[in-house]
Amino acid sequence: MNIDVVESELIDAQKILDKFSNNVTIFGSARIAQDDSLAKSAYRLGKALSDSGFNVLTGAGPGIMQAVNRGAFEGKSSSIGLNIKLPKEQTPNPYLDECLVFEHFFTRKVTLIKHADACVFFPGGFGTVDELMEVLTLVQTRKAKGIKIILFGKDFWLSLITWFESMEQSGYISKTDFRSFCIVDNVDQILKEIKEK
Repeated sequence: MNIDVVESELIDAQKILDKFSNNVTIFGSARIAQDDSLAKSAYRLGKALSDSGFNVLTGAGPGIMQAVNRGAFEGKSSSIGLNIKLPKEQTPNPYLDECLVFEHFFTRKVTLIKHADACVFFPGGFGTVDELMEVLTLVQTRKAKGIKIILFGKDFWLSLITWFESMEQSGYISKTDFRSFCIVDNVDQILKEIKEK
């Protein structure tokens, strides 16, 4: 790992993203087809957020990211992607007003979280769960500002919540930690949660 690259990525991202406020970061699977119902919901969310004055940030890839970026791109506010260099190159989706490129996952993740007023998590794999755990930890330890955390899709997240409940019963987390996120099943609920102060 090159420390100079890490510093450069964080500084460059800060310079660009400091121009934007009212930001919502969306996480979710890169493997979802655009005709999937989840992608259609992501598109509707991106469009609705953008038309409501929120800039939308994603990891710039395909799947959920592409769907939400397309909605935001067609809306009134900005569609922003934070792409990652991978051995099998991840090409940024074409629906971006701004695209930043990162070499390191952790600097990209820090940037996606740091500049967000809310984070929405669609179903996804290891990357999505990793990003969720990072945000939950930062909010729990008060190392991040009061970011709203919204999980989309009750059926998908139910087993994780069951695991959280067993962690609470064992004393590893507190009941109050459950207040740091909410689970919803439709786009209107997400918008309502984000717009509430």
